[in-house]
Amino acid sequence: MKLGVMAACFAGMKLDNALDYCQEVGLDAIELPVGGYPGDPWKLSSIHQNKTKLAELKKKLADRGLEVQGIAVHGNPVHPNKTIAAQHAAAHRNAVLLAKEFKTVVINFSGCPGGCATDKTPNFVTCPWPDEFTEATNYQWNKVIIPFWKKENTFAAKHGVKIAFEAHPGMVLHNPEDIVRLRKAAGKQLGANLDPSHFFWQGIDPIAAAKFLGDNKCIFHVHAKDCAIHPHMAGVVGNLDVKSYGDIAHRGWVFRTVGYGHGDEFWKPFISMLRMVGYDGVISIEHEDGLMSMGEGFEKAIEYLERVMIFEKVGKAWWF
Repeated sequence: MKLGVMAACFAGMKLDNALDYCQEVGLDAIELPVGGYPGDPWKLSSIHQNKTKLAELKKKLADRGLEVQGIAVHGNPVHPNKTIAAQHAAAHRNAVLLAKEFKTVVINFSGCPGGCATDKTPNFVTCPWPDEFTEATNYQWNKVIIPFWKKENTFAAKHGVKIAFEAHPGMVLHNPEDIVRLRKAAGKQLGANLDPSHFFWQGIDPIAAAKFLGDNKCIFHVHAKDCAIHPHMAGVVGNLDVKSYGDIAHRGWVFRTVGYGHGDEFWKPFISMLRMVGYDGVISIEHEDGLMSMGEGFEKAIEYLERVMIFEKVGKAWWF
C-alpha cells in the first residue's frame, strides 16, 4: 500500500510548495484536484493538451518521489441546471484524459439529478414512500444515471481509465450496493473510491463495505477520513443533519482526522480487509476535521496511518 493525499486541502499553496510539503512529510502519492467541487487550484485540468507543461509537471512529481494516484473531479455532471451539468461533465472528460497520461483513476460523484425532467434542483431521495419518491428514483436511475454513465464508461474504456465513485449522501450513489448496481448496468470501468467516513454516519459498516466491493472487484481508490458520531445529539436529531459542518457542538456527527473518530479497533481490521480482498493501492488522506488545523490534522493522520497500514508484500508463510 502507498500513502497519499487528496491535495485539494493544499489549494491555498502554490503547486511547488504543496509538492515540497508532500515530500517533506514522506508521502508516496498525490491525488490532484482538477475541477468540480474541489476546484482546479493549479490550472491542471487541460495540461494534457500541452506536452511541454505536462512533462514539466511529471518531472516535478518525479523529483519529489511522488506518483499521481488519482485525479479528483467530484461534481454533479447530471445536475438539473444544464449549465452546472455541462461544466462538471466537461471537467470529468478532461480528468479522464489527464488520468490517461498518469495511468491512474478519476475520482468523482455519481451526481444527483432532479426528481423529474422539469425539476430545477437536485432531489436526493431517502425513502420509497409516498410513491412519488419511488417514481423519482426510477426516473433518476433509468432516465439519467444509467444512460449518462454508460456513455462515460465507454469514453473511459477507450482511454484505459477507471472511474471511482465516492458514495456520498446527496448523490444517487451513496452506498456500496448502488455502486455495484451501476457497474453492472453501465460498465466495468466504474467502481468505488471507498471513503469510510461517509459510511459511518449512514450506519454502514465500512469493513463489510470493503468486503462487498472487493468481492465485486471494484475498489479502485481509498480515502482515509474519519467520522465521529455525537451520541448526545445523534440521539435527538439522528444523522440526517443539515446543520452547518461548522456547528460542531450541535451536529449529530462530524468528520474527524483519522484515529479521532475511531481507533485501532476499526482501522486495523479495515486496512486488513482491504488487503484481504486484493487492494494494494493508495490510501489517500482527506482532511476535513473542524477541530484541527490542516497542518496538525493532516500530519496526525500520517503518523497514525503509518502505524496501522500494511506496506510490505506478503512473503511465503513459513509456519505451514
